[in-house]
Amino acid sequence: MSYFTWKETGLTKDCRSLEAMASRFEESAKLMRLMAKEGFTLKQENNKQLITHKSQDIFNEWGFVSEEPPYRQLKLTIEEL
Repeated sequence: MSYFTWKETGLTKDCRSLEAMASRFEESAKLMRLMAKEGFTLKQENNKQLITHKSQDIFNEWGFVSEEPPYRQLKLTIEEL
């Protein structure tokens, strides 16, 4: 039997069929388009893809957790007080 190995392990790891994988990709594409419409952007930095938003409030409203260095996060928290 011919086959190839699917190497993506995050998004489709729990899928049990190609249809389930397709649905997962379609759901993800809808989310990415909505995020782009809301002002999120993709930034390439040190061979990593970072999803960013200029507004900290909108970033927080979406429920994302910032991966900025701790001192930067602390500064943002203090500014909010």
